[in-house]
Amino acid sequence: MLLEQRVLAKNDGLARRNAAWFDDAGLLVLNVMSSPGSGKTTLLARTLTELGPKIAVSVVEGDQETDFDADRLRATGRDVVQINTGAGCHLDAEMVADGVRTLRPEPRSVIFVENVGNLVCPALFELGEQHRIVVASTTEGEDKPLKYPHMFRAANMVLLNKIDLLPHLRFDVDRFVRNAQLANPAVRVLRVSADTGQGMRAWYDWLSERVDELAANTLS
Repeated sequence: MLLEQRVLAKNDGLARRNAAWFDDAGLLVLNVMSSPGSGKTTLLARTLTELGPKIAVSVVEGDQETDFDADRLRATGRDVVQINTGAGCHLDAEMVADGVRTLRPEPRSVIFVENVGNLVCPALFELGEQHRIVVASTTEGEDKPLKYPHMFRAANMVLLNKIDLLPHLRFDVDRFVRNAQLANPAVRVLRVSADTGQGMRAWYDWLSERVDELAANTLS
């Protein structure tokens, strides 16, 4: 227990340093988390493509092994840096700092951090990000927010993906939303399909609002 507390305390210190750096550089950093198979990489690939050139975006991609997802995201034309964690089940603040230094992003740009896929470890490790996004899917069951409350408590936004599959599933959307808001009464839930594009406009609008806030804060 003591070792775990020391590891978390060291990471929290590095995360605070990252947060100050990102604010000074005018970078909007979003930590994107999910279980494996939620469609997180598909959602990011569609987002990178449809945001267009008006918003500068790059990605820190986290996986235990392989660079398959990084290659999919690079195909959108955006800069992507791959971090393999080996046996590690999450990215930490030092890894993200190394990744952002490698990317050398433009001021007032957006960085997506695609964390390692699981609903436990990534919730415990701050990265210095401004917002945490959880991608859930209709194929996972409505009870995930209650089984993994730390992940949903940490989220600013939940994207419920794969809503195009609802006609073929026994998934109660309202029950999922209630469970997410039991874990985190302030959390917002958007219903999307990264495959068909349904509902993605609301996600892009939310992103644009965050970019506008960043620009206003940078100029003030």
